[in-house]
Amino acid sequence: MKMQNKVEKFALGGGCFWCTEAVFDLLKGVKKVTPGYAGGTTVEPSYEQVCGGTTGHAEVVLVEYDPEEVSLEKLLEVFFDSHDPTTPNRQGNDIGTQYRSIILYASEDQKARIDAFMDRIAGEYSQPVVTEVKALEKFYPAEDYHQRYFENNPHQGYCQLVISPKVEKIRKKLDLV
Repeated sequence: MKMQNKVEKFALGGGCFWCTEAVFDLLKGVKKVTPGYAGGTTVEPSYEQVCGGTTGHAEVVLVEYDPEEVSLEKLLEVFFDSHDPTTPNRQGNDIGTQYRSIILYASEDQKARIDAFMDRIAGEYSQPVVTEVKALEKFYPAEDYHQRYFENNPHQGYCQLVISPKVEKIRKKLDLV
């Protein structure tokens, strides 16, 4: 009888969660990617509240993965390749605290590995890395219309202008083209 693989999870915010979801959907070993909100104080926030910038939450994706198929370090590599971790509270034209670069870990082991990874890559950037690292206390899934947004709306303008190029960049980097 085959043993059930252990699934681990953590949350990542690197700008718009539609982009981050589309990127992580590419990866073998990633079992589920759920857009939502985390890192703030408002209970059960709505998209409108998070966009207002007063909840403390960031747009994030909860990434559930099998560590036997994909390492945390590989996930972090893709995360840092898919956004600019040196711009505080913005990614491109998306501006506000909800678009900050953030990693929310689910265990102390993850925290140690994330810290070691960030120490290793810090010198690769001309500006300081501003990615926030903190414990994942609570994750709130985004409204249904945000789930699988790129997949369901590939011809929408934002998807064509912002998400498609980001997905293609990661496809090439991962040799998935």
